[in-house]
Amino acid sequence: MGFLRVKSVEQSILDTEAPEHRLRKDLSATDLTVFGIGVIVGTGIFVLTGRVARETAGPAVALSFVIAGIVCALAALCYAEFASTVPVAGSAYTFAFATLGEFPAWIIGWDLMLEMMLGAAVVAVGWSGYLTSLLTSLGITLPATIAGEGATFNLPAALIVLLLTAVLVLGIKLSSRVNLIIVTIKVAVVLLVIVAGLFFVNGANYSPFIPPSTPTPAVEGLAAPLIQVLFGVTPVAYGVLGIFSAAAIVFFAYIGFDVVATAAEETRNPQRDLPIGILASLGVCTLLYVAVSLVVVGMQPYRQLSEAAPLADAFKAVGQTWAASLISIGALAGLTTVVMILMLGMSRVMFAMCRDNLLPSRLAKVHPRFGTPYLITIIMGVVVAFLAGLVPLSTIAELVNIGTLFAFVVVSLAVVILRRTRPDLPRSFRTPLVPLVPVLSVLACLYLMLNLPVETWVRFLVWMVIGVVIYLAYGYRHSRLSERVLRS
Repeated sequence: MGFLRVKSVEQSILDTEAPEHRLRKDLSATDLTVFGIGVIVGTGIFVLTGRVARETAGPAVALSFVIAGIVCALAALCYAEFASTVPVAGSAYTFAFATLGEFPAWIIGWDLMLEMMLGAAVVAVGWSGYLTSLLTSLGITLPATIAGEGATFNLPAALIVLLLTAVLVLGIKLSSRVNLIIVTIKVAVVLLVIVAGLFFVNGANYSPFIPPSTPTPAVEGLAAPLIQVLFGVTPVAYGVLGIFSAAAIVFFAYIGFDVVATAAEETRNPQRDLPIGILASLGVCTLLYVAVSLVVVGMQPYRQLSEAAPLADAFKAVGQTWAASLISIGALAGLTTVVMILMLGMSRVMFAMCRDNLLPSRLAKVHPRFGTPYLITIIMGVVVAFLAGLVPLSTIAELVNIGTLFAFVVVSLAVVILRRTRPDLPRSFRTPLVPLVPVLSVLACLYLMLNLPVETWVRFLVWMVIGVVIYLAYGYRHSRLSERVLRS
């Protein structure tokens, strides 16, 4: 069946050698790990912590981070096997093409574009919020019409996206060096939050650690989690259900290790370096998240936490304005790398799809000097800048989560399928306890997806329908794999 034609692993690797599509192999295991930390540590700590603690989980938001981290760890083991076995740009798109077929691959590629495009826009909006907070503390007030979530057009958010687009066009090595410098600043600030914040922790703020369940009319109807609608459970905040609902939201904070896989084609020794980069970055970030969330809810009653800049404002609440300003600087640095690497991942997924002619192949042209897919990078940079300028954070954060979880489900299933269909492939890293770990990953991801609001599912399905229409109108007829089949 044409829709399910599979692109072999060997052909995927062979396509990377075409001169007009060849990316430079400049990245090491350290570069990948720093990329992972650079994209993972960001919105979860600097933006989302306050909102989910205040509205959904209370002090138990730390448990939400643990749950989300476990789900990611299961999926990360599957990603590590695939990325080291099929070291080709495109991440889950490429993996799906080698196992499930062209149409499922298109769907997952379309999904990844949504995840990373909206993810970059969401984080750029968060970046703008921290910039506004920092400038206000310095006595500079930006007009409300051009800064902040309520702005007519969020100018700082759009400008940071365009600046980072230029960095990405100029080369992967430059991007990795910029990332290393900024990640160093970011991690130093996170460690400062943990250490300095311990001196201002009030044990009373942890009680009750899991607040009692509270009915919340605000999450009825389309805003209610799907699992509550399906099983007739009264919508609540806090309690055990609140912890899992919060996990589905803070899951956004872990988006990133899958982006490491999109850089597989630019890695010098992908069989060794990709598993290290994926698993090491996830482990480091989980520890940082849990520690920071415990400190911030200990510093300030969870109902008083700020939504726009929770860490900086928590220090302001205890009279430490110097720390608040430093945290805002660190947050700006941190969110900068998140935007950059999500845009890197997005451009590489689209590059792989264009190279397969599922989207116009001329967009996959690599710059002769910089070795980057510059046309795709510029186009997507402009799109993300436009979205960041116009779309509020709360509207799209959960849509990014459902897209990521869907990708995790596909990759987990694909590992089992490739083990059955191609047991002969050399695998430098093997997911342990197959099929148990992939099955647990699928079940955990589906459970978190059920905790997302009905309206998020509706938006996701609309995006998928648009993708199907584009595939039928263009991708199916122009597919490079289809041309090969016809020639043979």
